[in-house]
Amino acid sequence: MRAADGLEVDHIGVILGPDLVVRDGRFVTRPECRSKMDRSIRGWKKLVKEQPEAMARVDRIIRNTYRTLMTRGMKSCTVTSLDEETRAYIKGRIYAYNGPMS
Repeated sequence: MRAADGLEVDHIGVILGPDLVVRDGRFVTRPECRSKMDRSIRGWKKLVKEQPEAMARVDRIIRNTYRTLMTRGMKSCTVTSLDEETRAYIKGRIYAYNGPMS
């Protein structure tokens, strides 16, 4: 069981790491940038070499990790990114949805 399984809190903050970034207006997963301590995609390079279609599974695991974290806040979720382009994209999407931020 991971730390966030079954755990809901009032407010949550999520930092998008280098394994999920925005490039050309689209979210892109980069498993090579995932923490070496994370076992959820352990052995992915070998697996993808043997079964190229396995890359879609690796992509889903990375995206699902962040989706799961972002749904744990009962009242709010704050999201930021280590990547400048991704931060700008998120800010632009919020602005487009809510209008100017104060």
